[in-house]
Amino acid sequence: MTKPTTGQRVALITGGAQGIGRAIAERFLKGSVAVVIADRNRSKGRRAASELSRWGDVRFLPLDVSSESQVRTGIDDVIRRHGRLDVLVNNAGIVTPGTGFDFKRWKEIVAVNLTGPFLCSKYAERPLRRSRGSIVNIASTRALMSEPGTQAYSASKGGLVALTHSLAVTMGPAVRVNCISPGWIDTRNSRLRPADHQQHPAGRVGLPRDIAELAWFLASPEAGFITGQNYVADGGMTKKMIYEE
Repeated sequence: MTKPTTGQRVALITGGAQGIGRAIAERFLKGSVAVVIADRNRSKGRRAASELSRWGDVRFLPLDVSSESQVRTGIDDVIRRHGRLDVLVNNAGIVTPGTGFDFKRWKEIVAVNLTGPFLCSKYAERPLRRSRGSIVNIASTRALMSEPGTQAYSASKGGLVALTHSLAVTMGPAVRVNCISPGWIDTRNSRLRPADHQQHPAGRVGLPRDIAELAWFLASPEAGFITGQNYVADGGMTKKMIYEE
């Protein structure tokens, strides 16, 4: 048994091996929070933990969030090693564009994107109540708007927004639960056109650190009066009227 972390907050970040999840892990580490990166991709998870270790106390936990037994065992492992859990970031998610009415893909996407956060929240509830901690769910603007053929992804993210306020009411006041719905976030350092940036009212495409900063705030004591909310971080795109000319 590892000696429990004393005085240092501990965050569990699912899907933390890359993209938004990794950026959130880095932000929390820079804020002196111990981080457990949970991901089903072992090679990327180990590499992320190794590269982020210069910022603080971080380790990798192999985890498929759609498996109840793995989630239960994984969170038990976090408590055994660290002695506490203060923040759960439900970031793990999958998307396959154009799957439409493919029932197999529907089940896979919903299992990870919606059942996963439900399971993680279920097994994190007791330690989070003890620490008076918080949950940050990462949904998507696809909870509010859609492209053709994205039924499973849109439904899973819409369900996550609804799960957020349900958990907030159920787990409050001991645990706060909030949600972030990112828009276009460049997670791959893509070659973007000027038009890609200019179409956003904010003047640019989003970056993983934009979401990381918001997650950091929502998990902080400064956000103590905020719970059950969904924050859209999309550079203003969902407020923009678009008509074909």
